[in-house]
Amino acid sequence: MLIPPATAVTADRPAHRDPNVLRWLGAYASSMVGDSVYYIALSWAAVQAGSPSQAGLVMSVSALPRALLMLGGGVIADRLGPRRVVIGSDAVRCAAVLGVAALVFFTSPGLWPLALLALVFGAVDAVFMPAVGALPARITGKGQLARVQGMRGLAIRFANVVGAPLGGLCVAVGGAAAAFGLAGLLIAVSVPLLLTVRVRDLPADDAAEADVRDLPAGEEAGADVRDLPAGEEAGANRTTAWSDLSAGLRYIRHHRVLAPLMLAIALGDFGFVGPLNVGLTLLADERGWGASGMGWVLAGFGVGAGAVSLLLTVRGRLPHAGLVAAYAILAGSVAIGALAYVPGVVAAVGVALLIGLLAGLSGAMCGALLQTQADPAYLGRVTAVAGLVSLGFAPLSMPFAAAAIQAWGTGPVFVVSAAVCGLGGVVALSVRALRQAELPR
Repeated sequence: MLIPPATAVTADRPAHRDPNVLRWLGAYASSMVGDSVYYIALSWAAVQAGSPSQAGLVMSVSALPRALLMLGGGVIADRLGPRRVVIGSDAVRCAAVLGVAALVFFTSPGLWPLALLALVFGAVDAVFMPAVGALPARITGKGQLARVQGMRGLAIRFANVVGAPLGGLCVAVGGAAAAFGLAGLLIAVSVPLLLTVRVRDLPADDAAEADVRDLPAGEEAGADVRDLPAGEEAGANRTTAWSDLSAGLRYIRHHRVLAPLMLAIALGDFGFVGPLNVGLTLLADERGWGASGMGWVLAGFGVGAGAVSLLLTVRGRLPHAGLVAAYAILAGSVAIGALAYVPGVVAAVGVALLIGLLAGLSGAMCGALLQTQADPAYLGRVTAVAGLVSLGFAPLSMPFAAAAIQAWGTGPVFVVSAAVCGLGGVVALSVRALRQAELPR
């Protein structure tokens, strides 16, 4: 059955005017704000129940299952369908948070339930994040995916700005139980919104090329989604999960754009994460900027990154995406190196604003290229590999950066980190297919 013209027109509608995309955006923003409130509640409850070191351990517990299970989460997202996986993930997270909220309200449970909650969140994040990355390609056309990337960036910035103060207010008024309760309710809001989001089937060429079929047996690849039962965007799979994972990794390795793009992302993030996390804290302490000064620097970075997200949301597309990403990574690496040598906090805020603009631009272009270059049937696995690079490997640079700063000072370490980050731009410039990559019109 061919897709009716009305459906095709809806798919090509500008994303910021498409009610279907806006429902997805509302669900995503609500879930992200809930996450921000959850982390405030978890950190406060952990500090109250144990020592600072124990609280730090509880906060970091979720990283392990997230990193170990991320690739498997990509397979699940592609096999079951991203919409179904996102709905299930939010439902599990909501139930877990509300359960801990009740436990904290009625008892003093100690650290173990909090650590268990963090483990559950990490495991669920491992399937949630690849599914979130794969879902936009099922709700809008390829020409709108760059704009969706900008809209998603704005939702993340909104969650960061609103979630932390909201979580702090809840803790101040009603304690950790109230904050956990609010987090659960905010995550719960996403579920009915996602249930109303219509998904498209895989295009016929993507479905034919994929090793994994994402449609029910007997359904044509071009079938109208309105002829399928709700939630049946995924169908029978005739392959094993391991073969699906192997096929996804082979697909990335042999792709002329995705393979070098993953390397560029890995180098860029590995050089970026250390200085802008541990390094910035130590730099602020060394220069006497204090916590408020560090806060202003972080605010400058956030404003820069948010401005790029807004630009993409309004314009929808930037030309020469591969070239823009490469030069933005290179320029951003120079700014990272310069941050350690600025004379005062005002100059540091200005440099951080520039870093935010450039990092936001390169990140948005890389994310949009991942979305548009990958076949939708592989997007869960592609997003999982990118997430593992950013959230699994890149944070490993933080303890090394801290130890190196203690040994040699902030300046040399920032410069070396900038050089590593710049290598990502060199990779993007040196590979012709990536350098010439464009976003769909």
